Parts: sequence; C-alpha cells; structure tokens
Amino acid sequence: MKSSTSLATALTPAHLRFLESLFPGEGLVTDPTQMAVYGADSSRRSAMPWAVVRPRTEEQVVELLTWAESERVPLVPRARGTGMSGGAVPAFGGVVVSSLWLNCVLDIDADDFCAEVEPGVVTAEFQALTQKQKLFYPPDPASLKISTLGGNVATCAGGMRAVKYGVTRDYVLGVRAVLPGGRIVNAGGRSHKNVVGLDLARLFVGSCGTLGIFTKLTLKLLPLPEGSATVLAAFPTLADALSGARGVFRAGILPTAMEFMDAKACWAVGQIKDVPWPKETQAVLVLKVDGSNASLAAELARLEVALAPAHPLCLFKGLGAQEEEPLWELRRLVSPAGFRLGPDKLGEDVAVPRGSTVQAVEGFQAMGAEQGVQVACYGHLGDGNIHVNIFYDASDADQRSRAQACKETVFRLTLSLGGTISGEHGTGITKGPYVSWQLGEEERALMAGIKNVFDPSGILNPGKGWS
Repeated sequence: MKSSTSLATALTPAHLRFLESLFPGEGLVTDPTQMAVYGADSSRRSAMPWAVVRPRTEEQVVELLTWAESERVPLVPRARGTGMSGGAVPAFGGVVVSSLWLNCVLDIDADDFCAEVEPGVVTAEFQALTQKQKLFYPPDPASLKISTLGGNVATCAGGMRAVKYGVTRDYVLGVRAVLPGGRIVNAGGRSHKNVVGLDLARLFVGSCGTLGIFTKLTLKLLPLPEGSATVLAAFPTLADALSGARGVFRAGILPTAMEFMDAKACWAVGQIKDVPWPKETQAVLVLKVDGSNASLAAELARLEVALAPAHPLCLFKGLGAQEEEPLWELRRLVSPAGFRLGPDKLGEDVAVPRGSTVQAVEGFQAMGAEQGVQVACYGHLGDGNIHVNIFYDASDADQRSRAQACKETVFRLTLSLGGTISGEHGTGITKGPYVSWQLGEEERALMAGIKNVFDPSGILNPGKGWS
C-alpha cells in the first residue's frame, strides 16, 4: 500500500473552489458543526473531515475521483455510519464522500430474481419493496432499519439469518464502481452464474471503501418464505445450551437464525425488562425457522424434540410475527441492556469454528474475571460469531488498561482456536493494529498489491486495510 505521506495534508483554496463548482449548494458541506456527524460512526471514534461531498450522479463521482487522483486528495467513502470498527472515520484526514443521495431502486425483477440499486438505499426499505413482489433479500444486519445497501456491501454485513442464508457477499451479483482517476469498473451482472475471469464483484465486497466508490449494485433475490416460527429456550449451563444447538443440527434442521445469550447477557436484559426464564438460567437460545405455513407447526415440534436431550429449564414457542416478536425483542435488548454492567464497552465480534464455541465463551468469561472487568457474550451461534462485550469505566485509567488487556487476550484465544478477530464488523481503525496477528506477511503483501492496482496513489480510505 502506498504511504499516505505522498497525499495532500489539507485542502487548498483551489481545492475548495473545485469542490464548490462540482457540488453546488447543499452538495458540499464545510461548516464544522454540520461536518461533525460525518466524522463519526458507531465505533464511537471520530475525526473532523476536511469537507463533505454528497454526489447525486455517477458523473460527479467520476469527476471527483479524476480530480482527487490528480491532486492526491484522500477520500473517505461513507454511508450511514453504522459500522462498528471506525471504517468510515476520516482518522487520517480527507474529504468524506457520502452516498446517501445516490438512493434509487433502479429495478426489481421477479423473473430474473435480482434487483439493481444505488448504494444509498436503506436496507429495510429495499427489503419491504422486494416483499411486495413476494421476493426476499435475506441479509439482516442489526442496523438494517438505518444502514444502506452500499454500506452493507462495503463491510460484507452479516446478521441473524446468516446461518441459513449466508451474508451479504452471497447476494452480490454485480458491482459498478468508480476507481481513482475516474475509471469505471463493471464487475459481474444479472446472471446468477458467471465464471468468466476473476470474481471482481466479490473482491469489492468487504473492501470498506478502499478499492472504489459504488454507483450501482446488482443483488440476488430469493422467493419469499410464507411464514416463520421461533423457539426460545433457557438452560442451566452454557454447555447445555450448546448441546441443544448441536442437537438441532443433528436432527437435520437448518434454522433461519440461531442466537445465544450467556449468563451476564441474560442478567442484563432482566434488569430492564421482565424476562420469562428462571434466575438460575446460565444461557438462552433463540431459534427461528421459516417455510410454508403448513409446515411451521411441525418444525416447531421438531425443534422441541431436538432440544429436549439438553434439558431446557423452560421453552417458549411463537408461530407467526405477532407471537415471535416478544421473544426476539429479548434478544435485541442485549446490546442496550449491557450497559447495566458498566458505563463503557469494547465491543468485539470474533468468530470461531462452531465446535469451539463453548471453549471460546468460557475462556472469554475467565479472562474478564482475571482482569476484573465484566464480559458478556452473545451472538450468532449458528455460524460461531460471538459478540464479546467488555464493560468497564473509561474514566478509570486502570480499568481502561485492564479492558484493553482483556480485548487482546480475547483475540489471542480466538486465533488459537482457528478463529478470526472479526466475523462481520471489519477491521477499520479499532482492529487495524491486530491484523498482523491473523494475516501473515505474504497474505498482507498480496492484499496491498491488489489495493495498489485499484488505487495506485492510496487516496481511498487511507490508513484502513491490511498493511
């Protein structure tokens, strides 16, 4: 990757005049009070942009990237700022490029089972449009009501339904992107199969704005399932909960979602809402299945039988959205409820092989006890993606140090189990220093070489990546 020392370090008056001409009126933001929101994301990291531009057309994006390459001005692509790793924070300077005005759904085709969209379309709004045509776009990140499809693609967003349906990369058929210098790349297309050349479309997925700026995405759709059903079960130990999960898979059931909460996560939820499980609960599973309405009652019965050998303390079933919602609300409350354990947190999203989940979670809990900080674990059990939340008081320097030490031991254990330090949030700036713990020198060199082909001057999202 090119060194950022060759890049501009501030905008000149000439630079500002160019941006004013290309992005007239509200298309350019330079007032610090208005720019501040564009400098932060859900990682709680922030930095002030040099300026913010809001293109409405691909032509503006092409002209911007032609100019930025010539002037060596760094650009930081951004959507709604829901990322958890600081990937959209201009921590190393630059002009933030917001995609929110590129927000048209261009086509939804029930014959091709695909859609063409601009990157600024809100995920939940797109899903609602597809469902009107009995079509289904499965990726469901927690932020889907406010995040955008472009942001989801840039980070390869996951979600609860990943255990059955996969993650964002599994639904990207094509990407149209503008590269530095104004080059336009069309990768993939509307065909669901394509093995001509390298899969450049997938290369863009998860690239976090380091390779190009999206102007159009082609997404795969599925038939919409008729309905769904949910089971919530509480267990006396974490091992019992994991045994129940294994029983579900061994019974030949592939849930749409399989979520878990450990003892501290369950306790925290109980502090803000009445919960149905008994006090001795040490872990909770929440599972969803979907399919035809005629089959769902039978699927619920199969789930109950599959979980029985793990001896759940209690089990609740919901058939259809109205009955399911109260059960899923308990899972959604975990993140806000966690702050009952401490005023600040380090939120990590490690992933391990499914068979190592118990060892990982028990190890993370032990590390928290050793460091004297609170550790709550929950997440997507079906694919081994564990959200490890380390709660502490940031105003206490000693607690900050112990929380950081706990984070690093979490990463070490994760990697020793054959896992990854990021299952779905990416590396950004919060995990950048630890990438070399997982990726070897040769692998990082290959990635840097690919980056250099797309962005030879290093103007796109500098300081982020794999170096």
